[in-house]
Amino acid sequence: MAQLNAYIHPDAKIGKDVTISPFSYIAGDVIIGEGTWIGPNVTIMDGARIGKNCRIFPGAVISAIPQDLKFKGEVTTAEIGDNTTMRECVTINRGTASKGKTIVGSSCLLMAYSHVAHDCILKNNIILGNGTQLGGEVEIDDFAIVSAHSLVHQFEKIGAHVIIQGGSKVNKDIPPYIIAAREPITFAGINLVGLRRRSFTHQQIADIQEIYRIIYNKGLNVSQALAFIIDNIPQTAERDLIVNFIKNSKRGVLREYTGPDPNEGID
Repeated sequence: MAQLNAYIHPDAKIGKDVTISPFSYIAGDVIIGEGTWIGPNVTIMDGARIGKNCRIFPGAVISAIPQDLKFKGEVTTAEIGDNTTMRECVTINRGTASKGKTIVGSSCLLMAYSHVAHDCILKNNIILGNGTQLGGEVEIDDFAIVSAHSLVHQFEKIGAHVIIQGGSKVNKDIPPYIIAAREPITFAGINLVGLRRRSFTHQQIADIQEIYRIIYNKGLNVSQALAFIIDNIPQTAERDLIVNFIKNSKRGVLREYTGPDPNEGID
C-alpha cells in the first residue's frame, strides 16, 4: 500500500501487500516483492531488485550508482533476496561492468549505516554490524557475522560461519568457521558458539579444530599445511570447504597471532 507523499514511478513493479511509507522515492527500473515494508524517506533507485518480505528502514538508499570512477553508466543491478532487513541509512550500490550486479542474499540483517559497495556478493543469513563498510567486490559466505564498525578492503573474501570482531580492519581473506580478531587482524580460534547454535556435531567441530591446529600451530607454511591436511585428515564437507577456500585465495588468508600474550602477568 503506497502512502500519500511517496513518489512511485509508474514503471516500477510493486508486488502485493507492499507498504511504501511517506516521502520515499521509487524509481522506474525497480522490482519489489510482495509483503515488503519500506519505511519513510527511503530511496530505491534504478536497478533495484528486492525480494519478498524485506524491511527497509528510514534513510536507506538502495541501488545508487557505484562510487567507482571506472563506472560509465552501464545498466547494472542491486539484487536483494527474501526476508532481508536493511536498517536506518544502509546504502547498497549497484554493480559495475566487472560483475554487473551487487547481491545481498536472503534472511540477512544489515544494521544501521552499513555500506555494501559495487559488485559485492553476500550470500544468506549474513549480519553486518552498525557502521560496517564493505569495499567493492567483497564476497561473504553464509552465516558470517561482520561486527560493528569493521572495514573490509575491496576484493576480500570472508568464509562461511565466520565472526569478525568489531572495529576490525580486514585486509586478508578470512577462511571458514573461525573468529578473526585483534589488531592487526589474526586467527583467534574457531567460532564455537556459532557452530553449536547451527547444530554442528561434536565430531564436526573437533575436525575443524584439528584442521586449524595444523594450519596455525604446526609451524608449516600454507602449502605444507594443506598437503598435510589432504594426506592425513579424512575427507569431509568441512575439510574441503576450508582447503578449497585457502587454495583459491588470491589475497592470502590471515595468519596466526604472534604478538605478546594478552594475559601475561595476570594472576
